[in-house]
Amino acid sequence: MKISNTDKAQVLIQALPYIQKYYDKIVVVKYGGNAMIDEQLKQAVMSDIVLLSLVGIKVVLVHGGGPEISDVLNKMGKQSKFIGGLRYTDKETAEVVQMVLSGKVNKGLVSLIEQNKGRSIGLCGIDGGMIQAKKMEGEVDLGFVGDIVSIDTSVILDTLKNGYIPVIATVGADEEGNVYNINADTAAARIASELGAENVILMTDIRGLLANKDDETTLIPHVNVSEVPYLKKQGIISGGMIPKIECCVEAVRRGVKKAVIIDGRTPHSILIEILSDEGVGTMFS
Repeated sequence: MKISNTDKAQVLIQALPYIQKYYDKIVVVKYGGNAMIDEQLKQAVMSDIVLLSLVGIKVVLVHGGGPEISDVLNKMGKQSKFIGGLRYTDKETAEVVQMVLSGKVNKGLVSLIEQNKGRSIGLCGIDGGMIQAKKMEGEVDLGFVGDIVSIDTSVILDTLKNGYIPVIATVGADEEGNVYNINADTAAARIASELGAENVILMTDIRGLLANKDDETTLIPHVNVSEVPYLKKQGIISGGMIPKIECCVEAVRRGVKKAVIIDGRTPHSILIEILSDEGVGTMFS
């Protein structure tokens, strides 16, 4: 579709108040789901992030890489095992997680940003002691799956200060040097709160929180965090949405202005969310 120069100018003028609102502010984007697999969506996400950076918004990209980890494990003849939605991570799997997330996936995203004329640096939670972790405790032993003890944002802030987009793989380590697999949603929410971010955006494969999980037209656009227990009791928040929404609630309660779950299958959903009053997905505040 060909857009006239006048229409292009109108789009920019309409985006101006949102650019001003977010200028020099930090936005944390958790990148995952189908948007990490589909090549066209990957290009759209990376171009969005570069655009936001160029208009003065400080974007921090936090990513997982579950499908890529599973693919490498399959090639090794090792079957992936999930318990309660989390990957059981023995010592060998932890080494694969570190290799795939901090290496292949992380550097692939850095390369895509550079191809879109952006400037980025790939990091992981081990760099600069960024993510201090400990073994996750619970009824079931998940191996080297970690809970976050603390976040040191120094290396992230230094990267932003020098004009680069930090791309962060979610592995962490304890004081003994044990490496842990950290849930990317949890890491993004905690990093956003420690950075005092304006917004944390979690990309998913559904439109957001739905009143009826089988009907995407029943999107709930806004939720106050105080409503979450009631929505859980009603069964509206259930299954795999529970941990994502708990991350949003934690981020808001720790000082992030708003947390948003958006549909990563929609091209340029990040731009629609940040640079328009339309927004997409479900906002928690």
